Amino acid sequence: MTLRRVNDNEYIEEHGGDYEDFEPGMTIRHWPGRTITEADNTWLTLLTMNQHPLHFDRHYAEGAEFGRVLVNSGITLCLVGGMTVQALSARAVANLGWDKVRLKEPVYVGDTLYATSRVLEKRLSRSRHGHGIVTVETIGTKSTGETVIAFERSYMVRCRAAG
Repeated sequence: MTLRRVNDNEYIEEHGGDYEDFEPGMTIRHWPGRTITEADNTWLTLLTMNQHPLHFDRHYAEGAEFGRVLVNSGITLCLVGGMTVQALSARAVANLGWDKVRLKEPVYVGDTLYATSRVLEKRLSRSRHGHGIVTVETIGTKSTGETVIAFERSYMVRCRAAG
């Protein structure tokens, strides 16, 4: 959390940052983590119409390669990406894209995930004066230390001078 002074006795709690707050190479450990529940997996699987029985049919999953229900990989991406918003993009103007999404290990109900991001690059926007583009790499890990997902994300933020 960052506090910005408004006047002598008043502060505003800020989330995310302006273009100037990010520097290539900086690493941010996001907190808190999140333990995935069966309801999380079932709801998002059904909401997204992913009908693969590995995600919601325990009997089927027990006979498959992993021997138990797998968490829908869309949940892994959403949760780990969501963990980064407060520190990185809560003040973003827009998400511009996710690249190089790699699923490294399976995720199961009951796993607790954490995220760490590293700023890869930043540049001023060529199309929107007073804005910049920040690109980060985010790694999602289980509480056991296993990497489960890695991806790059680019988002647009305002430059401080632009207000």
